[in-house]
Amino acid sequence: MKQAPRWKFAVMVWIAIYPSITLVSLILSPVLIKLPIPLRTLVLTLILVPLMVFIIMPFLQKLLAKWLFK
Repeated sequence: MKQAPRWKFAVMVWIAIYPSITLVSLILSPVLIKLPIPLRTLVLTLILVPLMVFIIMPFLQKLLAKWLFK
C-alpha cells in the first residue's frame, strides 16, 4: 500500500486534532476546569484517541485520499 508523504500526513493529523481538542475542551470545560491538569489530560485523551483512530482519521483519509497520496 502506498504511503502518504510525512508532511501531508502531519497536516491531516493537525486538521483532525486541533478542532477536536478545541470542541471537546469547550463542551467539557465546566467539568474539566474543576479537575487537576493530569486528570483533564486523561479525560481528553480517553475521549479523543479512540475518536481519532476509529472515526476521524479514517474519514479524513478517505476525504483527502486524492491529495494525500498524490
